[in-house]
Parts: sequence; C-alpha cells; structure tokens
Amino acid sequence: MKMPALPRHAVQAAGVRSLDEARMLRAAGVDMVGFPLRLDVHAPDIGEAEAREIVAALSLGPAACLITYLTEARTILELARFLGAAWVQLHAPVPPAELAGLRRAAPEIGVIKSLVVRGGNLDALLAEGAAASPFVDAFITDTFDPATGASGATGRTHDWAVSAALARVLPRPLLLAGGLTPDNVAAAVARVRPCGVDAHTGLEDAAGNKDPDRIRAFVRRAKAALRKEEGRAGKISP
Repeated sequence: MKMPALPRHAVQAAGVRSLDEARMLRAAGVDMVGFPLRLDVHAPDIGEAEAREIVAALSLGPAACLITYLTEARTILELARFLGAAWVQLHAPVPPAELAGLRRAAPEIGVIKSLVVRGGNLDALLAEGAAASPFVDAFITDTFDPATGASGATGRTHDWAVSAALARVLPRPLLLAGGLTPDNVAAAVARVRPCGVDAHTGLEDAAGNKDPDRIRAFVRRAKAALRKEEGRAGKISP
C-alpha cells in the first residue's frame, strides 16, 4: 500500500465526538481528522471501537490520523491498523530507534512527530527534529502547558518565532498547532509559514463540541493564508 501524501494547504481538526461531527468536519473542508487516543493527560473524546467505526463509515482511512502518546512502534502500529488510519501523530518523546522500527514495519503509514514548545527550547527542538527526520514525514509544533503537563490540546499558543525557525531549518514539512482559532490562524500562518495547521479546542463550543461556524471560518481563513504564503514563496524563489 502506498503511503498517503500530506494534503496541500493541510487543515487538520483533532478530536471527534460522533459520526455526525466527523461528517460535518469533512463537509466543511477539513483535510485530516485526528483521533486522540491513549493519552497521557487528556481523556479521549471517544473510545477506540467507536473511532474505528467512524473511520470505516466515512471511508476516512487516508484522512484519518491517530494522535497518541504511545512510544513503542509495535503498539503504535497495532492501534493505527485497528483504526484503519493512514497517519499517526506522535506526541510522546519516541526514541529514534522506535521511529526507525515503525518506518520499517509500516512504510505505508505517514508519521507526524510533535515538537513541543516549552518557552525558549529551540536548540533542543532542532536536535530532536534532526534525529527524527530520517524516519518521519512531517513535524507538528504544539504548546506545553506547565499547569497540566499536557503537550497538546492545551488551547495555548506559543512563541511562533520558534515554530518559524523550525519550519525554515528542518528538512520535513511543518504543521502548526497550539491555541489556533479562526481569529488568529491567518496571523499564525503569516508568521510561521507552515505547510498546514491543526486545531482542537479552538474549534469547539463551551460544551466541547465542534462548532460548525467556527470550523467553516477556520478552514476558509487557514487555506487562504496558506495559499497566500505559498504564493509569496513562489515569487521570491529563484
């Protein structure tokens, strides 16, 4: 099986509570749907069996992304195949040897590795990214929350200058996450110039459900900003 390509101007929405919500996300133009499972801090939005049913019902496979804190290649692969997800997004400090093992065992699965911004830790993130680059297809930056210990779905932005530096230097595409909303996504894209964006809590209402109006606005503004930055890059390229 061929590994899926990262969508152009990629917009991922993480966290799904129902089949209807997943269907709404796709209808609104979301490219990738993230299913956070086996997490260190947060409780999953839905169980693994229900996530699998949603992926199957909507034929989501190439657009489905397992988001997890698992660290062993074997268990990551088992869960991804159980779900039918073509992508895995790894938020734990997965050792390079496990990343290499995952790549060897499942070259058809796309691997996105998180780089968690904790203040001014750019040098550490550059080193982490360099070690992981041979075994992953993309990176995603997200925000650490010292109050909870969470390194994703925190609703907090981080210093976009760190993400911008990583996007310039690392040899793999970079997705931007961390406190993104319809109101700030265009500014974030202009600052960081990523290949795509991811949002979770910034797309939800007070009850934690995805808000259709926020989703549509986020997708529209994110894709417009990503196209604009791609156009700028084309104009300044030799």
